[in-house]
Amino acid sequence: MKVLAIDTSNFTLGIALVNGNQVIGEYTTNLKKNHSVRVMPAIETLLRDCDTKSKELTKIVVAQGPGSYTGVRIGVTIAKSLAWTLQIPLSGVSSLEVLAANGRYFNGLISPLFDARRGQIYTGLYEMEKDSLKTVIEDCNILSSEWANQLKELNRPVLFVGQDVDIHRDAITDALGELAVFAPVQSYNSRPSELAFIGLDKAEVDVHQFVPNYIRMAEAEAKWLEQQGK
Repeated sequence: MKVLAIDTSNFTLGIALVNGNQVIGEYTTNLKKNHSVRVMPAIETLLRDCDTKSKELTKIVVAQGPGSYTGVRIGVTIAKSLAWTLQIPLSGVSSLEVLAANGRYFNGLISPLFDARRGQIYTGLYEMEKDSLKTVIEDCNILSSEWANQLKELNRPVLFVGQDVDIHRDAITDALGELAVFAPVQSYNSRPSELAFIGLDKAEVDVHQFVPNYIRMAEAEAKWLEQQGK
């Protein structure tokens, strides 16, 4: 079963091709460049380098958010287009769940996070159970200080992982102290191969009904709805 995984939900652009339990190829960059002009060439290059034709793919897996509104939308749109064109299954995976997988060897709770500005973060709480991730608290949009205080009540070590951890480090350590553990920089980027393997067990979604999971509305959309209400 050849699975193509696509993650453009943040600055990290990740593409992976897996076959069964083998990672055939993986491409990752962490650049502030436009995913819309880079993702398809990246997919084509990876498939070509791995001697794989698009018609050999049996499933598409995509990081469906949260993250950058534009990035999430690009990845989901391309994944839907490929799945529909090739007539193969499509599955979506939380972008936070993919990042949490980087903490699979941590003996405790795992809190992946993305900065959501104004002191807020996108996050969730996970834990490894045998060889798979278990969701402890569903993904949410919350103030980092509020999140840290909520985790303090659990009185367990928590691993924080992600490119934006340093932005919220003070708020986290102020509340959690030694219970807060920060992942090394090598673990900051999501792995598209993890996305592929997580997606293998996810249910197939309807291509036409599948939408990004932004968790919250874009600010422009929220303001527009507020104006309509007036």
